[in-house]
Amino acid sequence: MINIALFGNPNVGKTTVFNLLTGSNQYVGNWPGVTIEKKEGYLNEDIKIVDLPGIYAMDTFSNEEKVSKSFLENEDVDVILNIVDASNLSRNLYLTTQLMKYNKPIILLLNMLDLAESKGIQIDYDKLANELGIQIVPIIAKKKSGTENLEEIIRNSVNLKPNYIEDFGTESETYEKIDSILADCTIDDSKNKKSITDKIDNFVLNPILAYPIFIGILFLLFRFTFDWVGGPLQDLSTTLIENYIITPVDGLLANSAPWFKSLIVDGILGSLGGTLPFFPLIFVLFLGISLFEDSGYMSRAAFLMDKIMSKVGLSGKAFIPMVMGMGCASPAIMATRTLESEKDRKITALISPLMTCGAKLPIYALFIKIFFKDNAAIITTSLYILGIVVAILIALILNKTIYKTELEPFVLELPEYRVPTLNALLKNAWNKSKGFLYKVVTVMFFMSVIIWAMSSFNFGGFTEDINTSFLSYLGKAMAPIFAPLGFNDWRISVALITGLGAKEVVVNTILILFGNNAAIGTVFTFITAYTFLVFCALYTPCIATLATMRKEYGNKMMFASLFYQFGLAWIVGFSFNFVGSLIAFGKTGISVGQFASFVIVIIFTVILLNYYSKNNKSNSAHCDCSSCKSKCSQGSK
Repeated sequence: MINIALFGNPNVGKTTVFNLLTGSNQYVGNWPGVTIEKKEGYLNEDIKIVDLPGIYAMDTFSNEEKVSKSFLENEDVDVILNIVDASNLSRNLYLTTQLMKYNKPIILLLNMLDLAESKGIQIDYDKLANELGIQIVPIIAKKKSGTENLEEIIRNSVNLKPNYIEDFGTESETYEKIDSILADCTIDDSKNKKSITDKIDNFVLNPILAYPIFIGILFLLFRFTFDWVGGPLQDLSTTLIENYIITPVDGLLANSAPWFKSLIVDGILGSLGGTLPFFPLIFVLFLGISLFEDSGYMSRAAFLMDKIMSKVGLSGKAFIPMVMGMGCASPAIMATRTLESEKDRKITALISPLMTCGAKLPIYALFIKIFFKDNAAIITTSLYILGIVVAILIALILNKTIYKTELEPFVLELPEYRVPTLNALLKNAWNKSKGFLYKVVTVMFFMSVIIWAMSSFNFGGFTEDINTSFLSYLGKAMAPIFAPLGFNDWRISVALITGLGAKEVVVNTILILFGNNAAIGTVFTFITAYTFLVFCALYTPCIATLATMRKEYGNKMMFASLFYQFGLAWIVGFSFNFVGSLIAFGKTGISVGQFASFVIVIIFTVILLNYYSKNNKSNSAHCDCSSCKSKCSQGSK
């Protein structure tokens, strides 16, 4: 077996090359942090390729560099494929000089030649190859140009004896040597040209315009999702399912047993038919997010957020997992591995689930369609921004109470703006949204049957009166918890509890228990409807996210996430309902008992934070786990 290791700086096209060579469908994005662990694939039966996280050097001890360095030192690597950005050779070749020290055959893939040429950079490939003693292959990975003979080149390189410069000296000496080599091998007119990227950044990174532009882009994204494309497609899907599936099946089962007809029409088709039409919304939303990522704007968003994040003790790099949380919280928590500081990793893992993920979008869409149809984009934008603001506030609280360590420096490359290909956008959007379809045919199907059964049976057998069902007993027992928030109907309590399995199941449960949108409208006001959306935006993560938290950080963090988010959502939801009642009615509408409940929850939250703080003081006060290379008394590295 020939073992190939893919090395390169972040955002130089490693994953694109990996996908070309192996036929894999790993995510490709125009922003750092896409690859957070090594991935394996095969070019042929006897050639294995490992895609490693993007790194700038082999000596800075970040998590990505530890993974890459450990693989090179401990695994049997036959050839190194070093992908570099041809438009930024000075920085990229520093890693190349460090890879030379391992005395293994290196193939240097000069990627993004089209970008380099557009900047006025001309490269003498043969001369550069002779100067470095490395075989160079010029390519444009996204256009599949120059990669046709890579397998042959790899096979011919396996037994080549490297002839590298053994030592380039110190870091500054290395850069001087690299610049000297490039001066002889390249013609660079980029300094005399103002690139399109620079011109765009003059606006999107302007100190005055940057944040309004960011909010405006989010607003346009949700107009695109709800009003212009996703919403009409959702309505069309609903009509097609109702007219061509549910109505015909309802007619066919007219003479069947009531319980069987109810199971098929209400329990299965009713709930799945109510949730499947949300897929166009989710797909269109992720299509827009993929456009931001692939174009290069997402890195700018992280850069903009650094000023805010640094105020609460986090680096702007922590915003990248938070952005990933808008897709799904599970990979967002895994993405915290890329953060250098142990403090940053834990805090970011705790706040990433506060982002509005794709699973919450069906809940928003259902309530917006009933209560806020004329203001869909504004309501959705407010919920996304709410998640970001609350996450930042929680990070501030955690930094002031539990994790009191110094701020880690923030280093992030802003990539060139690119025009994404339609194929890449569609593939990325599909990869992000297909999980919803998987849940519809697995988790949500199973939950639909369970919810229908519990809402259709009691100790006396099948019943058409849902208020006497098994589910009503559970809902009525939980209802007092949510009553202070304005959710007085026991069916809402049941929906929120089932949502712990998967957030999409909230919609399933509501549709089964209420039957239609008109019935939902009778138990909510505009204020309580928005309060419900606020609660759903913030409350306890789903089981899959909690399992990921447990795997990455242990039971303690998992239970902390479970309880603190529920308490947080309750407090924020109560506050919105309280203030909304004051504004709408000129009075609180809150009873003494409800206010007492609010105070009790706040006290409980403070006690929990205090307890958690005391149990973490020794680690945060005496260990700098981000730079320590040996084991300490706490068992950390």
